[in-house]
Parts: sequence; C-alpha cells; structure tokens
Amino acid sequence: MIVSSVAKSRDDEYYTPAYAIQPIKKYIKPNSKIWCPFDTEKSLFVKELSKDGHEVIYTHIEYGQDFFGIDVECDYIISNPPYSKKVDVFKRLFELGRPFAMLVGVVGLFDSIEKADLFKDKEFEIMYLNPRVSYFRDYDNPVEIKGIPYQSAYVCHKILPKQIVFERINKTMY
Repeated sequence: MIVSSVAKSRDDEYYTPAYAIQPIKKYIKPNSKIWCPFDTEKSLFVKELSKDGHEVIYTHIEYGQDFFGIDVECDYIISNPPYSKKVDVFKRLFELGRPFAMLVGVVGLFDSIEKADLFKDKEFEIMYLNPRVSYFRDYDNPVEIKGIPYQSAYVCHKILPKQIVFERINKTMY
C-alpha cells in the first residue's frame, strides 16, 4: 500500500536532540549503511551516525523522496517519523523487513485495534528513554521545547538484545 507523506501536520516536524540518539548507537554494528528516511542533511541522526563512521543515506519529502514510494538498500532504518503517519510508517517498515529503530511518543502507540493488530504478531523491541526527550523545531535555533507531555521510546525490529530495554539519557551531555 502506498500512502503519500506529502500532506503532513505541523506536529510532524519535531527534531531530535543528539542526546536522544546516543542510546541507540551502541546497538548498531560498526560501518553500517543506515537509511534515515525522514531526514535532511541538517538532521542530528544523519550527523551523529555519520560521525561514528556509518554510511548514512537521508531522504525527505522536501526533496521529493516519499518514504512510501522508495526503497533504499541498507542495514538499518533509523529516524523520528512523522507523528501523523506513525501507523503507516510501521506498516511499511514491517513490509520492508529490515532492522529499524523509530523514535516515537508512546502515548497511543497501541491504543486502537488497528495498532494492536499491527504489532501483535511482529518481532519488535522497545527502548524506553528516561527522562523525557525535549525536541526542537529549528536546526538553526535548536531551542528545546520544554514540558513535552509524553514519554519517548524507540520501537525497533531486530536491533535490541531483548524485547524491552531501559536507557537513561544525559541531557547535559550535549
């Protein structure tokens, strides 16, 4: 099923701080090829993963690259997907079958029959991050949005060593 990601909500563009990327990095094999499908060259996912020696391919709807209509050969798919497309993104990721890690808010993650059915027979892991991630909206002025009302977690497929992992993030590190 192809679903266009062209029509998106303003709430879809929250950017991830470097400290929230650090926990997933230790589970990625060295010198991997990573696709960041919702990212531009400014993305901290792109910068942090590249800095570790990975080959990072980034695509974004702004460049006419629709995640639902392209496929990139890679070892991992890692990003912070558009909130309004979360269900469709996970459907597509499971169809692709590659290891992935998507940073998402946990509120409403499994709260409907459709979402529960999507995950119930799939192999997946969750990495809970504590404390809450403070996202930002502008790479040129990365002021974190305070008081984010939801907990964030990486929903992964074939990356983590067990189904639930808890990671403490250090916001003062960056």
